[in-house]
Amino acid sequence: MRQTATAFAPGSVGNVGPGLDILGLAVAGRGDEVTLARCERRGILVAAAGHPDLPTDPHRHAAAIAANAVFTRVKFAGGVTLRLAKGLPLSAGQGGSAASAVAGAVAANHLTAAGLDADAILECALEAEAAVAGRHADNLAPSLLGGLVLVRSLQPMSVLRLPVPLALRIVLVHPEQQLRTRDARAVLPATVPREVALAQAARIAEMVAGACLDDVALFGRAVDDRIAEPVRAALLPGFPAAKRAALDAGALGCSISGAGPTSFALVDDERLGAVVAAAMIAAYAADGIPATARVADVDRHGARVR
Repeated sequence: MRQTATAFAPGSVGNVGPGLDILGLAVAGRGDEVTLARCERRGILVAAAGHPDLPTDPHRHAAAIAANAVFTRVKFAGGVTLRLAKGLPLSAGQGGSAASAVAGAVAANHLTAAGLDADAILECALEAEAAVAGRHADNLAPSLLGGLVLVRSLQPMSVLRLPVPLALRIVLVHPEQQLRTRDARAVLPATVPREVALAQAARIAEMVAGACLDDVALFGRAVDDRIAEPVRAALLPGFPAAKRAALDAGALGCSISGAGPTSFALVDDERLGAVVAAAMIAAYAADGIPATARVADVDRHGARVR
């Protein structure tokens, strides 16, 4: 058993438009990093929560819940201190709680030399995500595995890593807003008309086809969410105008990242990404909403031990 372990997990775009709860895309650059160190006391001591608004109670902290799920699974009864370096914004729709959970589970697996496989680590991270945001793995799976991931089932855990179009770039625009995942999920419809369900299924199939054919235009064009975006847009001032601006500027597709408020656009060129980002920021500004943006590659590696 090691004395310390540190793991990093990238942020992600959940849903990727129509893939509500079943599609996720890892984003390169920012993420969360968890460091675990053995100590004399038993249990988990959250020595650094990662942000003043995050709890130090290990039963409410995503990374601690995930790490404890690993410890329970491998019957480790010792004590550790946990430090989270938070690289992702809170309640922003960039997979922040999922990245914390994945980093916590990966660090715990490494600390104990347990050798858990990806499905087992996902199950441990899912315990944390279910406690703080809801029972879904569309952010967890790409944060752990990297790339584009399809969640086939949660019980039993079954995920499928898909190819990613080589030219794909992601524009992430974060307005100065927060929206808790639980609040965003609360507005989702309990049922949808058959024609909406069929259209959504067709768009998901189109995305998978675009990914497998390395057709970035086909992939981006399929970003057309008929279920979550229409109801969540009402909670996100400035988003409809920002989406129009992105498409007018040449984006292949645009939608809400996860539960929001971050919006994302897909492009096939870094310079076009900068143009789209500027157009979206200007649209938010016209509504009196400051926003920041970045153009990122897909993170194709996922979580890793430092």
